[in-house]
Amino acid sequence: MENIDLLIRGWYVVTMNESRDVIRDGAVAVRGDQIVDVGKRVDLEAKYAAARVVGGDHFVVTPGLVNTHIHITGEPLTRGYVPDDTPFEENVFMWLCPLYSVFTAEEERLSGQLAAVEMLKSGTTTFLEAGTIRFLDEVLDGLVEVGIRGRVGRWVWDLPPEPDVYKQNTDEAVAFLEHQLTAHKSLANDRLGASSILVGHTTCSDPLWRAARELADEHGTGMSFHMSPAKLDPEGFVAEFGQRPMIHLAELGVLGPDVAMTHCVQVDDQELAVMAETGVSVAHCPTTALKVSYGVTQVGKMPEMVMSGINVGIGTDGNNASNYSDLMRATYLVAGLFKDARQDPQMFPAEKAYEMATLNGARAMGMEDRIGSLEVGKRADVVVHDTDRPEWRPLLNVMNQLVWSADGRGVHTVVVDGEVVVEDGRMTTVDEEALYAAAQEAGEAITARSGLPDKAKFPVF
Repeated sequence: MENIDLLIRGWYVVTMNESRDVIRDGAVAVRGDQIVDVGKRVDLEAKYAAARVVGGDHFVVTPGLVNTHIHITGEPLTRGYVPDDTPFEENVFMWLCPLYSVFTAEEERLSGQLAAVEMLKSGTTTFLEAGTIRFLDEVLDGLVEVGIRGRVGRWVWDLPPEPDVYKQNTDEAVAFLEHQLTAHKSLANDRLGASSILVGHTTCSDPLWRAARELADEHGTGMSFHMSPAKLDPEGFVAEFGQRPMIHLAELGVLGPDVAMTHCVQVDDQELAVMAETGVSVAHCPTTALKVSYGVTQVGKMPEMVMSGINVGIGTDGNNASNYSDLMRATYLVAGLFKDARQDPQMFPAEKAYEMATLNGARAMGMEDRIGSLEVGKRADVVVHDTDRPEWRPLLNVMNQLVWSADGRGVHTVVVDGEVVVEDGRMTTVDEEALYAAAQEAGEAITARSGLPDKAKFPVF
C-alpha cells in the first residue's frame, strides 16, 4: 500500500472534472498539498495507507469554491452599518469610502481574518480581493495565519481627490503596484500573493491603466478592477472619451484573457462583443446588484455573456453590499435571477451555476490548472458537507441540493493545500471566540470614529 497523508471519504464526491463525474461512495487521496487519486472509496482504501481519514458515509465532498470578488477590508468590520436604501453613488462616496479611510493597520488585519474565516467556514477556499486594502503587509500576515488561498491588492487609483488617505498621483499609484507585485508575489507555498488590481470605475487615468496592464504582463499576475455596475461608469467614459468603457479599455490594450472585471451590469451589445473577442472574465455579484439596485434583472447580459463564450464567475463583494461571504448563497441567486428575469427555466441550471462557482472562478484567477475541481495533480482544496441536516435530506440529486437547498451552514471540514483548516465546523488555525469578540469591539470603535450616523430605523432601547 502507498502512504498518503489524507483520505477524504464521501457518500458522493462531486469532482467537477472534464466529464463532471459524481462518484457515489467515493474518496479523494491527498499527499502533501496535492490530490494523488480520486475514485471509488473501496478501491482507494485498498490502495492507500492514510495517516488521517476524514469524511464518511453521510458527507458530500466537493472542490473548494472560488470567490472572484470580495472586499476583505473595510466592510467585514462595518457589516450592515450602511443603510440598505442608499443608491450607488451615496453608498460608495458618502458611506463606504469614509468608513474604509478610518481603519488602522491592526483593524484591517482583523477584518481580513474575519472575512477569510467566514469564507472558509462556508466552503470557499480561494478568493480574488477587490483591491481596496490600505495596509497590505499586515493583512497578508493575518491571512497566512488563517490558511486561505487568495490574491490581493492595495488601494490604487489616481484621480479621486478624497478621502485624503487614498489620494495619490499617477506615479505614486504605479509605484504602489510595482511594490506589491515585487514584494508579495508569492507567500505561504503560493497560497497568497498580490495581483495587478485597480479600483477601476472612473478613478484611473489612461497612463495608470496602461501601467497596470504592463505590470500584469511583466509579473504574470493577471489584472482585475470594478467596471459598470451602475450608469455612472459608462456615462463618465462617454463624457470624457466619447466611448463606453469596454471600447476605450480595449483601445488602450488593457483587456485580455487574464483580466477579471467585476459587475459589468451596464454594458451594451458592442461592449459585450469586445469582451468576448478579448477573452476577459466577469465576476458577477448577484446580491450586490439586488441590494444596490443596479438593474441586473432588467438590463444585465450575463446569459448573453455565457452564450458568447465569456467566462463568468461569482463574487460576494463587500459586507455592506451583500452582507455575507457565503458563496453558496450567491450561487443560489445566480441560478435563479435570470430564470425569472427572462421567464425561462433553462437559464443557469444548477450544474452551470456550480461550474461558475468553481471552474469559472479558477479560470478567472488564472488558476484553472491548480484549483476548481477534484483531479489528480491539482491542489488539495476540498470541502466536506454534512448531510445529516434538514436542508440536505432527502438527498436525491446532489447538484440540485448543493445549489438550491444547502448553504455554508452545512460545511463540516475544509482542506486547503492538504491542510485541514476547518474541522467539525470549527477553525483549526485561529481562536474563533477571540476573533469575534475583537471584531465586535473594533466595529463599534470604527463606526463611532467615522462620524457617520447610525441610520437603524427601529429604535434600540
